[in-house]
Amino acid sequence: MKTLFFGTVLALSALFVQPCIAAESKQLSELKPEELKDVYFICKTNKSPLSYQPGEEMVYTITLHTGKDKPGNWTFSYIRQGDDNKKFSGSAPADKPLVIKTSLDKPGFVSINVHLRDAKNKAVYYQYVHANGRTYKRNVSAFCGTAVQPEKLTDCGEPADFDEFWAKQKKRLAEVPFAGKVQKKLVRETENGYVYSLSIPCVAPRPATGYMTIPKNAKPKSLPLQFTFFGYSASRQGIPNPVNGRIAFYINAHGQELGREPEYYTKFFQSIRTEKYSYAFNPEENKNPETAFFNGMALRNLRAMEYAKTLPEWNGKDLTVQGGSQGGLQTMWAVALDPDVTVAKPSITWCCDLAGTEKKQRLSGGWRIKYVSGLDYYDPVFMAKRVKKAEVIITRAGLGDYICPPSGLAISYLNLATPNKTIHWYQNSSHGYVQPNPEIITWTTKKK
Repeated sequence: MKTLFFGTVLALSALFVQPCIAAESKQLSELKPEELKDVYFICKTNKSPLSYQPGEEMVYTITLHTGKDKPGNWTFSYIRQGDDNKKFSGSAPADKPLVIKTSLDKPGFVSINVHLRDAKNKAVYYQYVHANGRTYKRNVSAFCGTAVQPEKLTDCGEPADFDEFWAKQKKRLAEVPFAGKVQKKLVRETENGYVYSLSIPCVAPRPATGYMTIPKNAKPKSLPLQFTFFGYSASRQGIPNPVNGRIAFYINAHGQELGREPEYYTKFFQSIRTEKYSYAFNPEENKNPETAFFNGMALRNLRAMEYAKTLPEWNGKDLTVQGGSQGGLQTMWAVALDPDVTVAKPSITWCCDLAGTEKKQRLSGGWRIKYVSGLDYYDPVFMAKRVKKAEVIITRAGLGDYICPPSGLAISYLNLATPNKTIHWYQNSSHGYVQPNPEIITWTTKKK
């Protein structure tokens, strides 16, 4: 393995919105939820978070940033967990920094979660508006992490027939022709370009569907391809706007019909549930990799990419895939299974090292699929070994994200066979939260 470069990225991605500043100073106990956006935790450690040795003391200093506001009679409630399965918890006044000391005696990660509680010991939260336009509540919390020798972590062993399985799946896909059978409909035209809905024949039970945007007046062999995959969702896919300078695909994970009435989507998402499980979570389905929900999802992605490469406007050389969470999972499938991919940008990749919790007792949290061996064929840590040429940039790995645990992200990165790979670790970041102006630690094999 090439030497890892450890550095700090100074700029915060534009994907993350900075909290608003309260207009006037108030006691926290007087603030309304929508005014708490300037109240957040800052996490510091006594050395770089990923640089600890076995048994070395880790010192976390966690402070509450309140801007112009002043803490009331509030407390910190904290819990320490880790890959050593040790746990302790406690509370402390919120008017001064919280210092937590711990250690880990083997390669792995430690998690420190801190929550703000009011004088009645109730969680303090604020309201925020999501990109989908909905308003949500979020507790004022910290999601900090450190690691001992994470570069020494290893996976739990892949299936012996991993490559044979995927060769068989590609053969199944090839047996379903799509030439001349693609349903392509213009759904929007703007000054910049066109938006089409697509339905492309695929292995049963559903076609590959999604939206494609293409600039106006595009010349043959002039444009790169970009695929975007989405996070876990049971909702209708929105219509995108054209993107300048590239052909952009937005692939539906489920193969649902596009542009239908609300009743259709209610019935559709009910139909892909099984028993008490939401899609992809049924362990009986997942025991057999060919009956797992992920099978159809992966093949639809490959079929959509196969179709895109027939477009006369594609330049024949540049193909980028990207996505976060479930979209990161799909991104890893795409770059591993399609050698034409040149750049992959997975983020907070879901389902990495699913076996790690059961076989090596690594810490994991909510929204994690129960491990059964059939899921090994879809695990990004094994897909990573098949990535030989493409540049891979893991754009975010949260040190406090236990929906997509940092141990799995580390193994996924370490297993990448490409000579050009990068991962950006975010301190005080859970699956859906990033601290304002976070500390970001970068590993890369890319030359400066």
